[in-house]
Amino acid sequence: MSAARRTTTVRRKALAVGALTLALATGLAGCSGSDDAATKSASGDAGAKKGPAAAPQTVTRLIGDGSTAFTGTQPHQPVWQKLKPGEVPPQFVVFSWDGAGEDSQKLFSHFREVGKKYGATMTYFLSGVYLLPEEKRELYAPPQHSPGRSDIGFNDVAGIRATVRELRGAWQEGNEIGTHFNGHFCGKESGVDNWSVEDWKSEINQAKSFVKHWKTNAGLRAEQPLPFDYDKELVGARTPCLEGRKNFVRAAAQMGFRYDTSGVNDQIWPKKDMGLWDLSMQLVPVPGRAFQTLSMDYNFLVNQSGTTQGDPSQHRYWGDQMRDGLVQAFERSYRGNRAPLIIGNHFESWNGGTYMRAVEETIATVCVQKDVKCVSFRQLADWLDAQDPDVVAKMRTLKVGEAPAGGWKAFLAPQPAVPAGAPAKGAKRTERH
Repeated sequence: MSAARRTTTVRRKALAVGALTLALATGLAGCSGSDDAATKSASGDAGAKKGPAAAPQTVTRLIGDGSTAFTGTQPHQPVWQKLKPGEVPPQFVVFSWDGAGEDSQKLFSHFREVGKKYGATMTYFLSGVYLLPEEKRELYAPPQHSPGRSDIGFNDVAGIRATVRELRGAWQEGNEIGTHFNGHFCGKESGVDNWSVEDWKSEINQAKSFVKHWKTNAGLRAEQPLPFDYDKELVGARTPCLEGRKNFVRAAAQMGFRYDTSGVNDQIWPKKDMGLWDLSMQLVPVPGRAFQTLSMDYNFLVNQSGTTQGDPSQHRYWGDQMRDGLVQAFERSYRGNRAPLIIGNHFESWNGGTYMRAVEETIATVCVQKDVKCVSFRQLADWLDAQDPDVVAKMRTLKVGEAPAGGWKAFLAPQPAVPAGAPAKGAKRTERH
């Protein structure tokens, strides 16, 4: 990213269990930003059939100015099946990245390799302004702010070229490209919490526009297009600082989104909100502390150092604490209710990069285990949509870490058919005397 972006002051939300109080910290950098090797992906046993090998992309239909293109079905996608009666559900884990741009730290490209190594597909939430050069900043008209304003800055041509390269490769490897919108405005007075439904629609359309016109805006007409139609690819998001969710979900539902991950949940099975799957961040343990925090690197940071440049002697301990907290959250789902584990991160080297190490070690620990599917949000939404709604609703009755008392076979056993003429369950029988 450009130097301007790296020095921008941003405020983010951190939540702890109990009062779920808002912790704002200043001086933080904003959210950051081909191989076609097959990965373990989400296919395999326990709910999915391995899809056919991806055929070489031979037809490219350019869209608009050629910034994006239709190249066919996305490679390396699982083909989900409905759970059989009594079948144990897979343990899903979603790793996701806010901002998702490639800068001098090269964390986007690094975690693409991590995903391939451990068979994990992920969701990359792109900030639209990371495809808009600084000199074209006036093209962005943020709701309730002056044109050209962004709390995470913009990009330069080299940064745009690098980010597009990673987005292209990530999609071809089966990962999802979502959105983290544009200017990342937070706070009670000037943040996205004040935006109307129409404001959110404007922000979404502008985020799409910057993706669909990056070649023109950056003067990179000779570069290869992004291999997808973003109007169809974009089906989910995470709002800045987890703010403004109420009106965003209303706008997203009207614009065909399928999920949102901007709220705060416990580790239980998800449900739909206004037609969108609520796949929000979750409360997870903080080892050695008497509270939980959100399953995101920034929230661990706030509860540990409160700054991105904390005591170097504590860096390893803080990273280990985050890793162990995420693994504990995984274990209580894996051995309990099997609810999906949702994890969010940023491409940042806060506290010496200890949180990047923590995430990588978590991926290496959990994604290789039996019946575990490390997937994108879109892939998780696909699986949920493939299930019997009554089965998902029944799994929602299990509390955090609670395994079915009689085992999964009994818990998800088929319900006996009601004999013809028999009263429905719960109905009162009328006796004649």
